Amino acid sequence: MNQAISSTPFVRLLGEWRRGTAPAYRELADVVRLLILDGRLPLDSALPSERTLALALGVSRTTVTAAYNALREEGFLSAGQGTRARTCIPSQTGNADPWAARTDYAPGLRAPEGVVDFAYACLPANGAAVHQAYTAALSELPALLPGFGYDSYGLPELREAIAAKFTAEGLPTTVDQVMVTSGAQQAMTLALAAFVSPGQRVLVEHPSYPHALDALNARRCKAVPLAFPLAGDWDVDGFEAALARHRPAAAYFIPDFQNPTGRLMPADQRRRVVRAATAAGTVLIADETLRDIDFDGIAPPHLGSYGPGVVTIGSLSKTHWGGLRIGWARASAENIQRMAWARTPLDLGGPVAEQLAGRHLLQHDLPGLRPRLVELERQRDTLLALLAEHLPGWRTEKPRGGLSVWCRLPGTGAQGEAVSSAALTLLAAQRGVRLAAGPRFGVGGAFEHFLRLPFTLPPGDLERGVLVLRDAQDQLLRTPGLRRLLPEPPAVAIA
Repeated sequence: MNQAISSTPFVRLLGEWRRGTAPAYRELADVVRLLILDGRLPLDSALPSERTLALALGVSRTTVTAAYNALREEGFLSAGQGTRARTCIPSQTGNADPWAARTDYAPGLRAPEGVVDFAYACLPANGAAVHQAYTAALSELPALLPGFGYDSYGLPELREAIAAKFTAEGLPTTVDQVMVTSGAQQAMTLALAAFVSPGQRVLVEHPSYPHALDALNARRCKAVPLAFPLAGDWDVDGFEAALARHRPAAAYFIPDFQNPTGRLMPADQRRRVVRAATAAGTVLIADETLRDIDFDGIAPPHLGSYGPGVVTIGSLSKTHWGGLRIGWARASAENIQRMAWARTPLDLGGPVAEQLAGRHLLQHDLPGLRPRLVELERQRDTLLALLAEHLPGWRTEKPRGGLSVWCRLPGTGAQGEAVSSAALTLLAAQRGVRLAAGPRFGVGGAFEHFLRLPFTLPPGDLERGVLVLRDAQDQLLRTPGLRRLLPEPPAVAIA
């Protein structure tokens, strides 16, 4: 990423780092390490020189030198002495991956029967509503059979329903501003193909949705992470500074109940974000797949309401059923056309019956979401209560929508080391609970001390999962050095 951080913002990030419980160099190294692992200090960032930082902190240069040396030995700084130290994550080497043959943890496969699956933040279908939608679709299908069935923009009837949904929510939309896709993931892939060339930069929230990061990697884009403050909303000042510094071709945001943090971007920040992106010539991709999972009806206007250059993506996967594979993109007619051109080398359109079913759900079943939201809200409260009772050292925020809770794992030792989500992922798997380790949500291995827990499971499964996490954490704390003996967890599919 080749960026540098000056002494003033670096000292601000360090905060009150001196506690007096260990040598000063050790405490300084511990705080810097946690900043890297938490994603607040981007990877491949050049840190201030030893002399500059010593002056800024009011400590001896020997203290800073010793701290930097300790971080180099642990693999968190990549440069040798005499050059600007750069942040990194230690590389892992060792034996062959023992998980390679485990098909129950292979990417893209659901967990076996009896496994509590915390890797997927999604809901089963509302069976009656989805079945009724397919029944209606099959009755309408004969009228379309004389046609070829190909349409790279999507079925006009479904595009009309999507446009009507946006319009009813305060964002006037016409049919030529909508494209139907195979889920929001394809919409993201097409937006990148249309607006970002390989090698260009894309600014992303940090943490972010793993499969969006995967799409960036597949496009060979350079992800520029924008860290969230530990508490509060978005770092819009940091966003504006990153736009000026990196001139990214695009920025990917999840403004509504962000995955994984659950945060909701306020209206004033939305306005600033769109204004800044427009001024910089950066395409803003707004992922709204969780927008309708709103417990209190508090979501501000769509990000696209603040400027015409926003590409909004969404789907029915989180609200109705992932098996529909109905997603969409909403943008200017010109940008939708660019995305259609990018689509034709990949496919020529989506399945017609599913699109008819999707139209039926949008027109007739959106009001039926309310009972599911009430149930989800109860499950959120159940999960938070279980965490407070059995894992009181875990720090969480109470999301007002979405499908999951982002947990910061506790520090355990005098030097500030924290419980490893990768270790918990492996130990929980041995007890029948599947997790997605925190680093799956970050760039370059950050968020080792975080874990996303969905509250989409029944209360009994939530309780079983939390009790397993407690037992796994207890084992980890009883056995110092156990994490170093464990392999990296598998890259399970995440929804």
